[in-house]
Amino acid sequence: MYCIRFALHLSHIMIERIYILESVDPLTFYGVNNSHLQLIKNLFPKLRIVARGNVMKVIGEADESEEFLKKIREIEKYCESYNSLTEEIILGIIKGERIEFEKQANLIIYGMNGKAITARSENQQKLVRSFDDNDLVFAVGPAGSGKTYVAIALAVRALKNKQARRLILSRPAVEAGEKLGFLPGEMKDKLDPYLQPLYDALQEMIPAAKLKEYMENNTIQIAPLAFMRGRTLNDAIIILDEAQNTTTHQIKMFLTRLGTNAKMIVTGDVTQIDLPPTVKSGLVQAMEILEHVSGIGRIRFEKKDIVRHKLVQRIVEAYEKKEKKDTELKTLKQNSNESVNND
Repeated sequence: MYCIRFALHLSHIMIERIYILESVDPLTFYGVNNSHLQLIKNLFPKLRIVARGNVMKVIGEADESEEFLKKIREIEKYCESYNSLTEEIILGIIKGERIEFEKQANLIIYGMNGKAITARSENQQKLVRSFDDNDLVFAVGPAGSGKTYVAIALAVRALKNKQARRLILSRPAVEAGEKLGFLPGEMKDKLDPYLQPLYDALQEMIPAAKLKEYMENNTIQIAPLAFMRGRTLNDAIIILDEAQNTTTHQIKMFLTRLGTNAKMIVTGDVTQIDLPPTVKSGLVQAMEILEHVSGIGRIRFEKKDIVRHKLVQRIVEAYEKKEKKDTELKTLKQNSNESVNND
């Protein structure tokens, strides 16, 4: 975005234009110690270029200024797509060289410092396809399988591609050992620890300054599940994480928030339910009730999809073996008791 002012200077018509960096982090664009900005200035010696925050002011003759703005738009587009920028890329774009865009298999988006975020396992790839084809997707499986990370990457991609105006992330605030009331601080301080994994994922995908802006203007909203009641969520990508800890009423309330031009992803791990033993998981029940409803995607992640540290898969397997052994012993004990009672 830019505006134009005219001034008469030394018998030449000088034009002042204001260009606003709308889609990139100025720190990434200008480079460390403004190294990228200085390079751009050196490549346009006839122009006076001043930059503050996301606003660039350029003063010069019309043709030179127009060429500058054209190149800046191209550089900004590259920086937005790849979340990174180098002096080589800047030189190539300004000199008119053809920039070869790297093709990455199963790419979702580029995260911080140009890191390619991809769908790494078969089920992660299924989640990407299911998100494209359905307005509601359930993604269920063990810890470390990338359910939440891929879901947030898909939501950020939709936001960057202007397929949605808002990104809404939610979790149920259910204690896993600690009591919420005994945590220090006010309500926000008590709830933030539950939402931190969502912040962590976003910080790997969106530059800090841009993420702060999104949070302040509510383009990205992170809130506990209880705060969803009464809302209709239009033009949004909505993610419910840790859904295994929802009750029947909570998940029904959440699913019925879906508005026009909106998509939902519900993630959870049914082996890590922190609800009281007498309370059935809303996620488990919802998947049973909605099993035959069309327009809903269902992805079941497995141990083979775990992409964290290699030990995570071994830990999950060890716990599964223990639970299987306990179940077998319990069944054996029940059968033995029934046999004694019959005698």
